[in-house]
Amino acid sequence: MTKSIFALTIAAVAIFCSSVADAAALPSGNTLALISATQYCIFLPSKPGQTISDSEDSAVTFCNTAISSAPNARTLPTGFIKSLHWVSNTSKGYVQITGRIDRSKYSLPSSDGGGQYDTKAPSGAKCAGYSAFVEIVEPDTQIYCLRCCKNKADCPVNKSTDGCEDVLGGDYS
Repeated sequence: MTKSIFALTIAAVAIFCSSVADAAALPSGNTLALISATQYCIFLPSKPGQTISDSEDSAVTFCNTAISSAPNARTLPTGFIKSLHWVSNTSKGYVQITGRIDRSKYSLPSSDGGGQYDTKAPSGAKCAGYSAFVEIVEPDTQIYCLRCCKNKADCPVNKSTDGCEDVLGGDYS
């Protein structure tokens, strides 16, 4: 009986250690999820205060709530998203959010003209269930936009300096 309890204890410890090691090996979140106006993620710099362009290769996923299709995502800082406007274009196969941010909630510099995240940067980035995405964050004007697309042509990634309003349109109120 004692040997059985000891063997079970050893097995439980081994399973626990294996789980902890597997969890530690997981990369920081690099998968977005854009499910609805109440379940969404965006990329942000891995450290508060970093500029968007300096973080294009090292950004991580932040979600407003835990989403299983965005593993290892961090939680968005409270109050960072000030407004969110949801668009679902079923005929073209894309979903989009646009709106305003409060850059102070993540210490983004007011002088930061912003930058773009897409399937090329950060490395391994993707939007769950879609073949492409484009996200632009503009701390200086405090706006953001994100579109996840079934068709890559609907996610223009070649206009990163044009800004949200020109690249994706949308509502920024």
